[in-house]
Amino acid sequence: MEIKEETGRFALYNDENQEIGEMTWSDAGTEMMIIDHTFVDPAYRGQKLAEKLVYQGVEKARREGKKIIPLCPFAKKEFDTKPEYKDVLRA
Repeated sequence: MEIKEETGRFALYNDENQEIGEMTWSDAGTEMMIIDHTFVDPAYRGQKLAEKLVYQGVEKARREGKKIIPLCPFAKKEFDTKPEYKDVLRA
């Protein structure tokens, strides 16, 4: 599995280089990003891959000094259950 950052998204690829998931965001100014969609192909669910995609967004926000608004229901659940993401959550 490999996650690649592309314009406005992190794309998840399987070992055959087929896209099997993504997390998309949009920038809201220079200091904020909005996670608006997370998806993993049903055949690959249950492997914590969506969690890894959201984690990539969190790490990107940390590197760039941004805050995140998690509009995507899955991303919102991740932020609600992982206090270690609080540093990048827009209050």
